[in-house]
Amino acid sequence: MSDLVLAIDQGTTGSTAVLVDHQSRVLASKNVEFPNYFPAPGLVEHDADEIWGSIRQAVTAVLQGVDPGRIAAIGITNQRETSLFWDGTTGEPAGRALVWQDRRTAPRCEALKAAGKEAEVRARTGLVLDPYFSGTKAEWMVQNRAGVAEGAASGRLRYGTIDSFVVWKLTGEHVTDPSNASRTLLFDLHRLAWDEELCALFGVPAACLPRVVDNAGIIGVTRGVGFLPDGIPVAGIAGDQQSALFGQACFTPGMAKCTYGTGAFLLWNTGDRPVPSTTGMLTTVGWRLGGKTTYALEGSAFIAGAAVQWLRDGLGIIQTSAEVEALAASVPDSAGVMFVPALAGLGAPHWRPDARGVIVGITRGVTRGHLARAVLEGVALQITDLLDAMAHDAGRALGELRVDGGAARNDLMMQFQADVLGVRCVRPTNLETTAMGAAYLAGLGVGFWASPDAVTAAWARDRVFEPTLSVADRDIRRAAWAAAVAKA
Repeated sequence: MSDLVLAIDQGTTGSTAVLVDHQSRVLASKNVEFPNYFPAPGLVEHDADEIWGSIRQAVTAVLQGVDPGRIAAIGITNQRETSLFWDGTTGEPAGRALVWQDRRTAPRCEALKAAGKEAEVRARTGLVLDPYFSGTKAEWMVQNRAGVAEGAASGRLRYGTIDSFVVWKLTGEHVTDPSNASRTLLFDLHRLAWDEELCALFGVPAACLPRVVDNAGIIGVTRGVGFLPDGIPVAGIAGDQQSALFGQACFTPGMAKCTYGTGAFLLWNTGDRPVPSTTGMLTTVGWRLGGKTTYALEGSAFIAGAAVQWLRDGLGIIQTSAEVEALAASVPDSAGVMFVPALAGLGAPHWRPDARGVIVGITRGVTRGHLARAVLEGVALQITDLLDAMAHDAGRALGELRVDGGAARNDLMMQFQADVLGVRCVRPTNLETTAMGAAYLAGLGVGFWASPDAVTAAWARDRVFEPTLSVADRDIRRAAWAAAVAKA
């Protein structure tokens, strides 16, 4: 009997496999890390074969003692803008994948802005010209790697984000979904199709691009994988943040979620129309089900959990990331210290790749506890900027923020998040909402679950963090934050 769904969550530092049953219970989960490569400052790369190896290990681990014949469908969610070329016959990658954090194309983005191209690109794609997105990464690989230009033009090489590569490895199908396609700078957000003029602008041949399919529905079946039997349907794909929005059951326009991972990513459901942003937010596809598209506004903070990792690995003031909450709670406040976590530039709404991290307000009495607290508060204060901008664009106030990701386990930070937002933050019982979104989409794709209502029914809250700061105190914190950001 096919009574399980397998979700593959392919992330920036590791791949996670999750087995989910019909009651939305996670029966098994395994994360396998793989290396990140930093050839030079600002450059970040992945080896696609190592990514595939981590998926193989994770899936094999969760299937220990489980009959794979029980898997009704496979869902995939992925780090989005990371992209690569690979041989459509052999599967051999044409060099390492360029990771979403990679900044090597910043000069190209500035040149395109200087040429007056950003308004046109933004109108068609909903995106800004920033090295974060895939289009200039693809262009760089075409121009700088031997054989890529010729192979892409002939269709011998395939191009795609990581979802495309994983689906191809599983099924041999070359596809992507609208949520990933909408992050490439090559996809028309209104026609929901690859844009020939944008492909020409970035020098990416249409012959190498994947077919765009709905987020739920049978794409193909496993064949020749080795660690999985042939014939299992791959029936769901979504970029990681859209998958988390789906897994948080944010199906009504005006609902929003924030995922606190390596970075922090905030998505706001805007319904069946793309809402253009005047505040530096991104307009993106949430998902397309049965041909009906749901759009979203998105804001990204490049550094969230990575700031805690910096306290651990860079400064050595904690031994494990889990220690940061107790250390931050050892002091009543940050003693006026403000931390701007622009360790990889500032994302929305500032879009300043040249910004750098700043610590202000240090006195002789500041301890590592104060610094730990300032780091957690700085991560949360970034989110206030994003939500202010989104509320302006959407023309409505937010009722609540649904939170997930590893750092959402931190009660102190979630309480501070609610305090500076002035909005309750709601944490679900299952924080693996990214993987759950992929599982739900795959299950919907094969009829394992009947409709998104089943997702809503399965979603359950763990804790609600109500704001406790007075409006006056909140305004003081926000003003101090704005002054610190100006210094970054």
